Amino acid sequence: MTSRPVLLVIAHGSRDPRHAATVHALVRRVRARRPGLRVETGFLDFNIPSVPAVLESLAAEGVRDVVALPLLLTRAFHAKADIPAVLREAPARLRIRQAEVLGPSPLLTAALERRLYEAGLTPADKSSTGVVLASAGSTDPEAIAVIAEIAREWRHTGWCAVRPAFASASLPRTEDAVRELRALGCAHVAVAPYVLAPGFLPDRIARGAAEADVLADVLGPAPEVARVLLERYDEARFPVLAALGA
Repeated sequence: MTSRPVLLVIAHGSRDPRHAATVHALVRRVRARRPGLRVETGFLDFNIPSVPAVLESLAAEGVRDVVALPLLLTRAFHAKADIPAVLREAPARLRIRQAEVLGPSPLLTAALERRLYEAGLTPADKSSTGVVLASAGSTDPEAIAVIAEIAREWRHTGWCAVRPAFASASLPRTEDAVRELRALGCAHVAVAPYVLAPGFLPDRIARGAAEADVLADVLGPAPEVARVLLERYDEARFPVLAALGA
């Protein structure tokens, strides 16, 4: 029986210690969901271990197969350029498959709602509540379009309205989207950060939510996020079955 590939979770990294702590909490949840799977964590910047260091260590141990999973919500620059460049420099003995980014996924939308309910909303509030889907932002048009589409689809699940917002690179900002929902007539306004871990941009989202009624927490180690992570691992490991919808 062939051993399962090692899952290497690739996180961006941050000077903010909350970022790495949240990434490690998510990885612990992933390990708990699939005890027989080896899961390692590497960071692109700021934190250790670095991705190259983890890959060198795995190769030195004799590991052959790795699924590298970008801990990202959209396919922007890091997923398209940074991570492939790092993986190309990996030891030649490693067979590496890069998994897809986490989003979009209905499970992530469920995680967003979980965080809103944990912040004080109830399902009964949906029809009177406008939601700001606040993401980090990107210069990549594909990533921006994905966020806008998530907002459109989420609106159809019963919210008064859902508006995308961005902490950097794109407009509108969180505070502008909050004011737009107020002007639209939503009785309540909530901000749902579509980000995985705390840090500089999530803090900017929080400041922009000052006039909102509810600010949800980041997605972090939500169980739905762990499930998506394992789905992406399985899709990379069995691409034919994934394409068939098995």
